[in-house]
Amino acid sequence: MMETQQPSASEIVPTIQNVISTVNLGCKLDLHQITVQAQNAEYNPKRLHSVIMRTREPKATVLIFASGKMVCTGAKSEAESELAARKCVRTILKMGFDAKFNDFKIQNMVANCDVRFPIRLEGLAYANPQCTSYEPELFPGLRYRMKEPKITLLVFASGKLVITSAKRREDIHKAFEVIYPALGEFKKVCYSSIAS
Repeated sequence: MMETQQPSASEIVPTIQNVISTVNLGCKLDLHQITVQAQNAEYNPKRLHSVIMRTREPKATVLIFASGKMVCTGAKSEAESELAARKCVRTILKMGFDAKFNDFKIQNMVANCDVRFPIRLEGLAYANPQCTSYEPELFPGLRYRMKEPKITLLVFASGKLVITSAKRREDIHKAFEVIYPALGEFKKVCYSSIAS
């Protein structure tokens, strides 16, 4: 039987897929006026009580609410999220609103990675009942709620992970370093029959 070498945690780097941030513009907004004046905006109040403004570079989607709050989603980094939000604020300023770029805050970061080996989710759930939730009839992944850093990981039998709830990039990497040894303990061992 030949077993493949398990990659070390330092060889695997989680990739950030989505950064969600918020900004307070400090003024009330007329959403209809924004929709009429901006070419990259859409507004359907029956479906969603915000203007959806999309930026091309960086690629992101910004929800703009009448209260003056904005939510930016879809950016691949903290800097891209801030840049997309600033571009939207600039567009709103050009329309005559007294908007300011206040209280920019990263609310959530989502990353993913592949540990490159299958995982026995039942064993992982049984060994960590206090921080895991695994109901394969409802969802194929195991939900692992880490206390420090405060992160939620979705672990799939294929070895793929989704890391969410992070406010900082460092938290994503720390969470991966913490969970990786536990995943190694529950690596699925495949025995192949050798024909002679």
